[in-house]
Amino acid sequence: MLGFGLSIEPQLWALIFVMIRVGAAFIAAPVFGNVSVPLPVRITLAGAVGVLVLGTTSIQPPATIFALSTFVAVAAEALVGLALGFIVQIAFAAPLIAGEIIGGSMGIGFANMIDPNSGRSSPAIGQFLSILLTLLFLSLDGHLVLVDMVVKSYTALPPGAAWMNVGQLRDIALFGGYAFMAGLLLALPVGFLLLCLNLVMGMVSRSAPSLNLFSIGLPASLAVGVISLAIALPAMGDYMQVIVREGLAAAQSLVLG
Repeated sequence: MLGFGLSIEPQLWALIFVMIRVGAAFIAAPVFGNVSVPLPVRITLAGAVGVLVLGTTSIQPPATIFALSTFVAVAAEALVGLALGFIVQIAFAAPLIAGEIIGGSMGIGFANMIDPNSGRSSPAIGQFLSILLTLLFLSLDGHLVLVDMVVKSYTALPPGAAWMNVGQLRDIALFGGYAFMAGLLLALPVGFLLLCLNLVMGMVSRSAPSLNLFSIGLPASLAVGVISLAIALPAMGDYMQVIVREGLAAAQSLVLG
């Protein structure tokens, strides 16, 4: 008997309690948190991982359901799960930043697509790079590493002592700057060529004002952007692997210290 006369099997209550952290991590994490992933699938995955956690770690859920200590423990579990998923999601913001830079320089910043991660519109190039990063994340078994980090977090941050300290919250905030740095480095090969082209077109427009800059500059920047993007794509793919590893390393540092 748990709570105010509410009868729940102890094993079921332990599973529900474990699913809070796992479900929160899946809500904030990339791939699992996509709006295209149905809610029953997320609940099923959280339950499956919860069974794995209960089989490998000794979990002691709160004795009563309707108690202040239980609500505090649930909030702590949700905070840890959201932090684990969010710190990996930060790394996935780098392609969107790179897409903004490249798309704005090419003159196609107005071309938007629906982002499956958030359900909102994002630049077409950023969406292309985001899909490529997601495929690399899956090919490198990043989703399995993330699940492993969630399971290990119950040993490093056991329930009841799982509040994030100031240092861990500071590390998450500082890692947010990595998204901007990685996005800039990801867009650097194409962005530098487009910057040089814009400088040349600016000098041409000043020396020959009669030339229509929109009829010449826009097709030139579009052609140079597409060609340079195709040439730089292998190097950008290699750096995306670094982004995936950095995101997973940040999650591991958050869990294991």
